[in-house]
Amino acid sequence: MSKSKKYDFRPNEFVVYPAHGVGKVVSIEEQEVAGIKLELFVISFEKDKMTLRVPTNKAIEVGMRSLSSPEVVSQAMKTLKGKARVKRAMWSRRAQEYEQKINSGDLIAIAEVVRDLHRTDEQREQSYSERQLYEAALERLTREFAAVSGSDEGEALRQVDDVLMSRAA
Repeated sequence: MSKSKKYDFRPNEFVVYPAHGVGKVVSIEEQEVAGIKLELFVISFEKDKMTLRVPTNKAIEVGMRSLSSPEVVSQAMKTLKGKARVKRAMWSRRAQEYEQKINSGDLIAIAEVVRDLHRTDEQREQSYSERQLYEAALERLTREFAAVSGSDEGEALRQVDDVLMSRAA
């Protein structure tokens, strides 16, 4: 198993998988699939009750990465403080762009989605699909903030909410 030393991810380490957000590498195991031996990262997404197996040689290719650095987190917080940029394109096109940003795994892009879709009580009501995208982006953002800072998701959510509310004031 000394081969696994060349990978950046080790068991008990948090990683970000673009399509699913923050997960924890549980182990690195070998499996035989269609007669080919594969070395796999076993990643657990506790909150989603999901386990994902990613071939070690494809991990970087599919966009799996380590948690963001504190600098990237503070950059994401600055992004949240910015003014919402809502394009005048049709909702279906904007929704597609937001979905791509969320699934990119890029923390700054996810923060942009949260910033652009956030509504205060005085603003108009969100549509169902806007709300779904906003909540998905917010969850990804707070999970990574919590994992980077070592706090719980509730605390990370409060911090994000504080930034969003201070912007509105």
